[in-house]
Amino acid sequence: MTLYLDLSALQSVPAANLNRDDLGSPKQVRYGNAPRIRVSSQSWKRVIRHGVEQDLGEKAARTRMVPVKLKQALERAGWPEELAAFAGAQVAASAGKKGIGTEKEGHTSVLLFLPEAAIDELAAVCGEHREALEKGQGAKKPGQLLPTARIEEILKRRTASISLLGRMLAELPDANVDGAAQVAHAFTTHTAEPQRDYFTAVDDWLGEAETGSGHLDTAEFSAGVFYRYATVNITDLVKNLEGDAKAARTVLGSFAEHFLLSLPQAKRNSTAPHTLPDLAYLAVREHRPLSLAAAFETPVTADPLGGFSQKSRLALASYTKEINRLTGNRSRRFHGHATIAPDEQLTGLGDAHDSYDELIEAAVEAALPQSGEQQ
Repeated sequence: MTLYLDLSALQSVPAANLNRDDLGSPKQVRYGNAPRIRVSSQSWKRVIRHGVEQDLGEKAARTRMVPVKLKQALERAGWPEELAAFAGAQVAASAGKKGIGTEKEGHTSVLLFLPEAAIDELAAVCGEHREALEKGQGAKKPGQLLPTARIEEILKRRTASISLLGRMLAELPDANVDGAAQVAHAFTTHTAEPQRDYFTAVDDWLGEAETGSGHLDTAEFSAGVFYRYATVNITDLVKNLEGDAKAARTVLGSFAEHFLLSLPQAKRNSTAPHTLPDLAYLAVREHRPLSLAAAFETPVTADPLGGFSQKSRLALASYTKEINRLTGNRSRRFHGHATIAPDEQLTGLGDAHDSYDELIEAAVEAALPQSGEQQ
């Protein structure tokens, strides 16, 4: 049996541009035959990952700069620049049967995802084989001068965030990790389109008689109430963490917290859109996850006072209640919510909890009891 933690949230975001397209406009999607503002899953997933890594004290890096960072580490240790650069290239060349290709400036041809501490470990391997590297430095085809098995072991090492979010690396056998977490694109519960902002910047050193601005331009922004959804395959998470249920509890709780409290950082200095969700709904399910995005296939319309938040909360609760009726409330171990409006009748969303902390703790305990009596 497979267990999932489903996380849904409604969040009102004021004027912002959390996630831009290639032209700098807020990303969009058409859903229910209506335009919506969208924030990509990659954008939100990145800031969640950084939060989880900070909580757990084990940072990972998704990068093509492993040879460059290794070169810098070796130079700090006193290696000549050319030999350090050659060693960095050899790490890529010695990974896998055919190696990982490198491009200009020493970048690998593919993104690697590995613990940051791996650079020090790779530097230690290079130190142990410095003589072989010095001898092979001038060769036309030096081959693989570093022990392939050790290089692969380091590059394939996992952190909790890699176990949580997965890794795709076809160049190394057994390096792929099926991520336990899935994050959906967030979208507005109502019709919304980008708006344009004409702005100027004043030149502080203009003379008193001079007028005008030093710079003028236009930018786009958006605002709205977003439905956000993610799910964690708890069974896969425990498996990726080599059966450590206690570690899985910690990772699951950290992911849930940062899912609710994080915000993509694009243009934050000019918009400061630091809101929190005003409703969170968590459910622990067996067999399959369940997104509630279809609650907003018909766009929410503003209430008489002009807002979308309350009507979005009520729409989510109503839809969830009917979905629970259709499924007979089966295969669900837990569901509950926390909201900014405790007086609202959100009967479809399970037990009410006073805070996000209490909600997360209850959901994690239902999924992975501290007693270890997971069924």
